[in-house]
Amino acid sequence: MASNEVRAMVLAAAAVCEEKKGIDTRVLELDPQDSGFTDFFIITSGANTRQTEAIADEIELRLKHNFGAYPNSVEGRRVAEWILLDYVDFVVHVFLEDRRMFYDIERLRKSARKVDVDELKAALIKKTLEARKKPAAKKAAKKGAVAKKAAPAKKAAAKKVAKSAAKKAPAKRSRSQR
Repeated sequence: MASNEVRAMVLAAAAVCEEKKGIDTRVLELDPQDSGFTDFFIITSGANTRQTEAIADEIELRLKHNFGAYPNSVEGRRVAEWILLDYVDFVVHVFLEDRRMFYDIERLRKSARKVDVDELKAALIKKTLEARKKPAAKKAAKKGAVAKKAAPAKKAAAKKVAKSAAKKAPAKRSRSQR
C-alpha cells in the first residue's frame, strides 16, 4: 500500500504533466500481485522531444524541491522519445505520441487500475485526516490515564498540606483559657 508521501508525489508529477500540456496523462495503480516492483505508473505524451524533455525536467525539479526526492534512475533522456523516471514507488513514462502507441504500456498492464487525479487527491486527504485523528485519540487517552494516576497523588498531597498547615497554625483557645 502506498504511503501518503508517495501519493502526494504522484499527484505532483501528474500536475506537472498537465501544466506542461502533456497529452492523455494517466495514472495507473498497479496490482501488487502482478507487479511487485512499483505501485504507480504515470504515463503521458508530448508532441515533440523538446516537450518530453521539458515535462521530465520539471517533474524532477518539482519532486526534488517539494519532497527532496530524486529518481533512482533515468532512462532515454538523450533521445527523448521515451523518458523513464524511476522513483521506485512509482515510475513516470514520458513518451512521444507515436512511441506511446507503439509500446502501448496501458495494454500490457491490464490488471492496473486507472486512477483519476481527483480520486487520488480525495484518498490522500482521507488518509491524512485519519492519520491526524489517531495521534489525537492517543493523546486524549494518554491524558485520561495520566489524570487517573495523578488524582490519588493529588489527594495525598492535599492531605499532607492540610496536616502540615494544622500543625503550624496556633491552637484555638477555649473561652475558659482566656
